[in-house]
Amino acid sequence: MENSDYSFVSVIIPVFNDAERLQICLKALAEQTYSQSQYEVIVIDNGSDDAAQVKAVVAEFEFAIATQESTPGSYAARNKGLSIAKGSIIAFTDSDCIPAPNWLEQGVHHLSHSPNCGQVIGKVDLFFKDPQKPTPVELYESMTAFPQEKLLKNFHGGATANVFTWRSVIEKVGPFNTQLKSNGDLEWGRRVFEAGYQQIYVADVEVKHPARQGWKQLHQRTIRLAGGVYDLHVRSKNSFLARQRMFARLLLDDLTPPVNFMINAFRTSQLNHWHHRIVVSLVIFYVRYISAWEKMRLNLGGISLRG
Repeated sequence: MENSDYSFVSVIIPVFNDAERLQICLKALAEQTYSQSQYEVIVIDNGSDDAAQVKAVVAEFEFAIATQESTPGSYAARNKGLSIAKGSIIAFTDSDCIPAPNWLEQGVHHLSHSPNCGQVIGKVDLFFKDPQKPTPVELYESMTAFPQEKLLKNFHGGATANVFTWRSVIEKVGPFNTQLKSNGDLEWGRRVFEAGYQQIYVADVEVKHPARQGWKQLHQRTIRLAGGVYDLHVRSKNSFLARQRMFARLLLDDLTPPVNFMINAFRTSQLNHWHHRIVVSLVIFYVRYISAWEKMRLNLGGISLRG
């Protein structure tokens, strides 16, 4: 396998109606400690209403190119980026992420120097719009969003907000499953694991990500994640009985009181005030309620929303 700190890297970024934050992301990528001659950034517009603005933002950066993918879903967009990527190393992040200045350097280093490494999963550090006045949703996100180390341990994968891999690994295990609207990054990571590659979590490969602020954003995320879980675990079953058994199991998980989560909320150092702990404990009930209803809707024949 390749073993060079100077390998050419293709950074793949899907975008959907997010030109403003994309510009911030690309500015961070322009300031990398990795030689700019050794990487490209591929931005894939996935049907944005502001497609012209996205294209204009990308044109500001000579190392970046813009393309389009009409099939809805971030996994289809990432696959489009893979189809034109030149790098022997592939790095994934999102348009609302802000990579650290040494993100590429550290990601390439760990991928290259870890034996038989097929996937480096980096840290996603959430931040609040106003740290002095976090919203209930931001507080909830601080406890639940992008638990990369936990995802690797429990599911053999990580969120594509911060992932490095070799092109050769993708050629062996295949691209993302475009039928999934969520959890496709974990499904892909599981294939990497099953192919016998090492997967590592590295905290010094870091991107920053804004926490979701409002209830609408949280509602959309919850529905999308519930759909991804349903598609991955229920629709994949071969028989009606097996699908219904798995559906009942997932529904029970949502309807079971989140006692452990609430205990952790009152113990964690992430929440500094007692009323923050109470608020977060109430938010989890809202999330579980929405998730349960979405899975029931899908089980009655509904269609999962875009990823």
